[in-house]
Amino acid sequence: MKNYFQFDELGTNYRREFIGGLTTFLAMAYILVVNPLTLSLSSVEGLPDSMRMDYGAVFMATALAAAVGCFAMGFIGKYPIALAPGMGLNAFFAYTVILTYGIPWQTALTGILFSGLIFILLTLTGLRETIINAIPEQLKYAVGAGIGLYITFIGLQNAEIIVGNPDTMVGLGDLTNPSTLLAIFGLFITVIFMVRGIKGGIFFGMLIAAVVGMIFSIVDLPSAIVGNIPSMAPTFGVAFEPIFNDPGSLLTIQFLVVVLTFLFVDFFDTAGTLVAVANQANLIKDGKLPRAGKALFADSLATVAGAIFGTSTTTSYIESTAGVAAGARSGFAAVVTGALFLVAILFYPLLEVITSAVTAPALIIVGVLMVSALGKINWGQMEIAVPAFLTMIAMPLGYSIATGIAIGFVFYPITMLVAGKRKEIHPIMYGLFVIFILYFIFLA
Repeated sequence: MKNYFQFDELGTNYRREFIGGLTTFLAMAYILVVNPLTLSLSSVEGLPDSMRMDYGAVFMATALAAAVGCFAMGFIGKYPIALAPGMGLNAFFAYTVILTYGIPWQTALTGILFSGLIFILLTLTGLRETIINAIPEQLKYAVGAGIGLYITFIGLQNAEIIVGNPDTMVGLGDLTNPSTLLAIFGLFITVIFMVRGIKGGIFFGMLIAAVVGMIFSIVDLPSAIVGNIPSMAPTFGVAFEPIFNDPGSLLTIQFLVVVLTFLFVDFFDTAGTLVAVANQANLIKDGKLPRAGKALFADSLATVAGAIFGTSTTTSYIESTAGVAAGARSGFAAVVTGALFLVAILFYPLLEVITSAVTAPALIIVGVLMVSALGKINWGQMEIAVPAFLTMIAMPLGYSIATGIAIGFVFYPITMLVAGKRKEIHPIMYGLFVIFILYFIFLA
């Protein structure tokens, strides 16, 4: 096992990988609660039951899709990257596809299935890997730093340190709020551990914050240890039903838009996450991502599996950077995370103690670690600095990894051409320029 995951070459061991995998799981365990709530449209009143997905079945689909994705990434891609149904994509699935377009959730799952199968074809042809490797090294650093800012912003929001403000868009939250104070306490503890160089400092910070939260009744004690396993019958295999029972529902412009949107966002979210995590773990060699094709295949496989189980697009999680910061370097950490998702099916009530206030400090610290990539960007060259900065800043401000990549990649060929560096532009970057222009036109 140690040889398969290259422990000696990567300078890691079982303890570091286990703590890293556990840290990643704790940082993303919220998806087991949030995804069922989102896909069941629990916040929308007055809907017929036929428009809502079954909460228990989606919970099971979420856990199983995450486990399959993590195992595939660990054993095939050998990266310390965990996967689960993606935030943002699940909201698009529920609120745009089902509520706005009026597409039945069964047909929407078919759209996810199609996008996953197309991804597999693109991966097997090597196109996805070629595109990722064609991205200039300087922009890869910008993507990593931008995701660092983005994930820090999410952490500050989850802690309610930063909140919405009608006058200034965002502002400082109520620092007397008990949950916010718990997050700040957790942040201080985690910073102390990290400065002292304690391995697994992020994990221990979350653990201490959870215990303190329970002591002061800020975090609820778990209602039980073991819970009942819900049935998957309402969603399992439903993605195939429209293909055989109502193929006409798939021959619409709206369905095509759904498939293409899932394709686009997942493609570039995954690309950004792979680059960012690999950068942080020092796994990128000569500006290229080793085994990129295998990692992308694992991601595609997870999307197909998730659609069959009954959930929205399964994708690589940027919270994996929390595990890398805790010491993870190999695919074994992803396998640990996948196993914990399976265990969580039985011990779901225990997840009640992993609140946003507990995980927020981990996200903030990870952001600190990731923006170190800024030092590798040549800020003295405006043709590099402008697209790099726009890539970086647009992610948190646009609240989207894909949008940040799109804006930066539109400016890159323009600034390079003006600087007289036409020969340094990879031909694929011209193609991405056109695609991103069309993307913004489509959004408008």
